[in-house]
Amino acid sequence: MSRVCQVTGKKPITGHKVSHSNIKTKRRFLPNLQTKRFFLVEEDRWITLKVSTEAIRTINKNGLSTVVKELRANGSKI
Repeated sequence: MSRVCQVTGKKPITGHKVSHSNIKTKRRFLPNLQTKRFFLVEEDRWITLKVSTEAIRTINKNGLSTVVKELRANGSKI
Protein backbone atom coordinates (compact mmCIF):
# COMPACT_ATOMS: atom_id res chain seq x y z
CA MET A 1 0.00 0.00 0.00
CA SER A 2 2.67 2.47 -0.97
CA ARG A 3 2.04 6.11 -1.81
CA VAL A 4 -1.53 6.07 -0.51
CA CYS A 5 -2.70 8.23 2.39
CA GLN A 6 -4.23 6.09 5.14
CA VAL A 7 -6.73 8.80 6.17
CA THR A 8 -7.86 10.54 2.98
CA GLY A 9 -7.03 7.81 0.45
CA LYS A 10 -5.06 10.17 -1.77
CA LYS A 11 -2.90 8.35 -4.33
CA PRO A 12 -0.84 9.26 -7.38
CA ILE A 13 -2.66 10.66 -10.40
CA THR A 14 -1.45 10.88 -14.00
CA GLY A 15 -1.13 13.84 -16.29
CA HIS A 16 1.10 15.35 -18.92
CA LYS A 17 4.54 16.85 -18.68
CA VAL A 18 4.48 19.68 -21.21
CA SER A 19 7.76 20.83 -22.70
CA HIS A 20 8.54 24.28 -24.04
CA SER A 21 7.78 23.02 -27.55
CA ASN A 22 4.38 21.72 -26.25
CA ILE A 23 5.30 18.03 -26.54
CA LYS A 24 3.26 16.08 -24.00
CA THR A 25 4.63 13.01 -22.21
CA LYS A 26 3.04 11.05 -19.39
CA ARG A 27 4.00 11.77 -15.79
CA ARG A 28 2.73 11.05 -12.27
CA PHE A 29 1.69 13.58 -9.68
CA LEU A 30 2.55 12.11 -6.28
CA PRO A 31 0.74 13.11 -3.09
CA ASN A 32 2.71 14.84 -0.34
CA LEU A 33 2.93 11.90 2.08
CA GLN A 34 4.61 11.96 5.46
CA THR A 35 5.25 9.04 7.82
CA LYS A 36 4.20 10.46 11.16
CA ARG A 37 3.87 9.09 14.69
CA PHE A 38 0.89 10.14 16.78
CA PHE A 39 0.30 9.44 20.47
CA LEU A 40 -3.11 7.89 21.05
CA VAL A 41 -4.00 8.94 24.61
CA GLU A 42 -7.00 6.57 24.97
CA GLU A 43 -4.82 3.50 24.38
CA ASP A 44 -1.61 4.99 25.86
CA ARG A 45 0.48 4.07 22.80
CA TRP A 46 2.11 5.51 19.68
CA ILE A 47 0.70 4.79 16.23
CA THR A 48 2.51 5.37 12.94
CA LEU A 49 0.49 6.55 9.97
CA LYS A 50 1.43 7.38 6.40
CA VAL A 51 -0.62 10.54 5.87
CA SER A 52 -0.84 13.43 3.46
CA THR A 53 -0.37 16.95 4.71
CA GLU A 54 -4.12 17.50 4.27
CA ALA A 55 -4.73 14.54 6.59
CA ILE A 56 -2.43 16.05 9.22
CA ARG A 57 -4.60 19.18 9.13
CA THR A 58 -7.72 17.02 9.43
CA ILE A 59 -6.26 15.24 12.48
CA ASN A 60 -5.41 18.60 14.07
CA LYS A 61 -8.95 19.87 13.44
CA ASN A 62 -11.07 16.82 14.37
CA GLY A 63 -8.76 15.10 16.84
CA LEU A 64 -6.80 11.87 16.54
CA SER A 65 -9.32 9.69 18.37
CA THR A 66 -12.13 10.70 16.00
CA VAL A 67 -10.02 9.95 12.93
CA VAL A 68 -8.90 6.58 14.33
CA LYS A 69 -12.53 5.61 15.08
CA GLU A 70 -13.50 6.41 11.49
CA LEU A 71 -10.56 4.40 10.13
CA ARG A 72 -11.45 1.37 12.26
CA ALA A 73 -15.11 1.65 11.22
CA ASN A 74 -13.97 1.45 7.59
CA GLY A 75 -12.01 -1.73 8.33
CA SER A 76 -8.47 -0.37 8.52
CA LYS A 77 -6.17 -2.10 11.02
CA ILE A 78 -4.43 0.38 13.32
